[in-house]
Amino acid sequence: MAKLLIADDNAAIREILQIAADAAGFTAVLASDGEEAWQIFTEGGIDLLLLDVMMPGLDGFALCQRIRRESDVPIIMITARGDDYDRIMGLDIGADDYVVKPFSTAEVMARVKAVLRRWQKNEHSAGALACGNLRILEGTGQVEVAGNTLPLTHKEYDLLYLFISHKQQIFSREQLLDLLWGYDYSGDTRTVDTHIRRLRAKLEKAGCQGGVIATVWGRGYRWDCEEGQ
Repeated sequence: MAKLLIADDNAAIREILQIAADAAGFTAVLASDGEEAWQIFTEGGIDLLLLDVMMPGLDGFALCQRIRRESDVPIIMITARGDDYDRIMGLDIGADDYVVKPFSTAEVMARVKAVLRRWQKNEHSAGALACGNLRILEGTGQVEVAGNTLPLTHKEYDLLYLFISHKQQIFSREQLLDLLWGYDYSGDTRTVDTHIRRLRAKLEKAGCQGGVIATVWGRGYRWDCEEGQ
């Protein structure tokens, strides 16, 4: 049974999400602010975090950054605003997903289940994929470039794995949303662009050789292999 940490300064939202989590078969622990959530997280055993962005003291963004320095545990951000800043900020600092208030608890639990499924798939798969000096270690969900570990979020890992395992295949933004997010994302294809941009930057900084994520104008993205790869 997965254990969720729900951090929100609104007691009513904490209660609603706890009831939904219990009904979905999860164990939920609650925190009213970022510092309390951090203390609970450091005790261990948390499988996924639902973090409100606007919490007093240590807010959701700062807490997400602190956790990412130590763990790649799945994180879903909860924001009261649906503007691009909150969404892109959350994704850029390592969140796996986000939901916007007001939300339906059914949608939140669907996203929790989707993220956990991807996590479990990465944890239990086996084998390896390689392209140039890039190596995906499926058994651990880790990625190496020239022998050095490349820190990726779960969504970044999923994107990279999909591209490497389907070299030269073009994926539209809508296909990527369907394949990797697994639910109706309200046509917000900018989410895909944000993840692609961040993944490209990490690969380039690490000195990845053997291929690149290419933009196919009007169609989507594909992994272009360098000659001989």
